[in-house]
Amino acid sequence: QEQLVESGGGLVQAGGSLRLSCVASGLTLRLQTVAWFRQSPGKEREFVTASSWIGDRSDYADSVAGRFTISRDNFKNMAYLQMNSLKPEDTAVYYCASRKRGLGDYSSMRTYDYWGQGTQVTVSS
Repeated sequence: QEQLVESGGGLVQAGGSLRLSCVASGLTLRLQTVAWFRQSPGKEREFVTASSWIGDRSDYADSVAGRFTISRDNFKNMAYLQMNSLKPEDTAVYYCASRKRGLGDYSSMRTYDYWGQGTQVTVSS
């Protein structure tokens, strides 16, 4: 059974860093586009970043570009989200997602096949 499980969330002060992890089982991440989305209370789930398995392409939301970095360890079948210079507005539940489709709109949630359960990130001011 295909499954994604996130970890690494927590409470951090503004300006701090966190690294989220996403471990996959039942699927091979090196053949998947992997993405991170987030959802704050009362808001729609939004795209954060994605990494395609085709051509090592990645994409970032403007709000996190230059602060967040997506990476993957294909040997461990894991993906990561390194978050630096965190701001209170980064507070959200962060979700890992993956899809077989390598190209196309990375921000479209409906194109993703698998989702994790989410991990809470809270940034205090």
